[in-house]
Amino acid sequence: MSTTDTNRDRQTGEPGWLLVTRREVVSRITDKSFLIGTALMVVMLVGFIGFTAWQDERTSDYDLAATPDAVAMATAVADNASAIDDKVSVKLVEVADEDAAKAALRDEDVDAWLHPTDDGWQLTSESSEQDSLTTVVEGVVRQQVLTENATAAGSSVEQLEAGSTVSTDFLRGDAERASVAEAVGFVFVFLFYFAALIFGMQLASSVIEEKQSRIVEIIAAAIPLRHLLAGKVLGNTALAVVQLLVYVAVGLVGLSFTSYKSYVPALSGPTVWFIAFFLAGFVALACLWAVAGSLASRTEDLQATSTPLTMLMLAMFFGGLSLDGRGQVIASFIPPVSAVVMPKRILAGGVDWWEPLVALGLLAVFAAITVMVGERLYRRALLQTGGRVTLRQAWSSAE
Repeated sequence: MSTTDTNRDRQTGEPGWLLVTRREVVSRITDKSFLIGTALMVVMLVGFIGFTAWQDERTSDYDLAATPDAVAMATAVADNASAIDDKVSVKLVEVADEDAAKAALRDEDVDAWLHPTDDGWQLTSESSEQDSLTTVVEGVVRQQVLTENATAAGSSVEQLEAGSTVSTDFLRGDAERASVAEAVGFVFVFLFYFAALIFGMQLASSVIEEKQSRIVEIIAAAIPLRHLLAGKVLGNTALAVVQLLVYVAVGLVGLSFTSYKSYVPALSGPTVWFIAFFLAGFVALACLWAVAGSLASRTEDLQATSTPLTMLMLAMFFGGLSLDGRGQVIASFIPPVSAVVMPKRILAGGVDWWEPLVALGLLAVFAAITVMVGERLYRRALLQTGGRVTLRQAWSSAE
């Protein structure tokens, strides 16, 4: 903080933490790297959503070769392809014989060749399998053969398939939301990890810079160190939340232009919960990053002082992605992992109304305790410049 800021504080009576918060916000939003990074992330997000929308609307056209003995089956495939996959269109190409079919494949005049074998049917392609076409052909051939066999046996396909349907269900939530929850849950976990890591590293680095240059001694003479910590944490939290809101808004708006637009209203509630959990969890981690910076006396020390915090964040990241079942339920109430696990459970559905409230309350208590403990460590380590400070030294040293 400059002398001008100090004088302004004395003249206006503005609390020191507010001045520091303003300085953190202004310095970051005028930083080209921050703006460019945010813009690039938005462009990537828009590009991904645009690509997804394009893929959803895109129809795959296939040319299917068939010799005279396979024309009837290939015709059935062409006529019924859209019933199995509305994004697949099949055009029949009749060829004289096997050699002609292979020549058409080599010349890339057709995408695949359908022909009978001793025990069924075979779909031959030039060098790589056509996944969508294979799925359609398998479905049509199965239906055609079942119909023929049922007729020969004096029965019907419906009678043969009676009682063979297998459906899925969930004790908590439903199957339709499960796949959406998995994808959006990954985005939530990634955004939390990304923001906490990037903003945390920058916060810790700014603490080290002020400590190494001895500017912090001038600041300490003007405002209490707890105000300095509060300003840094609040400033970075505000920036992280604003950036998160930009990403979420772009994501929801973009999603409304895809085939998943029907899920947008259902995602709004869980998104609000995620922002609330993000806020509480980020405050706690931001305070710990400030402590990591205060324990170091130079930039090279940050890797050592931040290792426990980095391991904690990795545990949150992989725990948020991999936990399921009872383990996920338990973790959704344990701070700080609950910051990423409970929003995923809310997305999947089947969560009682009180569970997010309890989890958020526990996370808020954890954040409050972290801030109190972190404030003590920060104050007692910040002005020690004789080398790297251990947690024990910071906790027991005199102020």
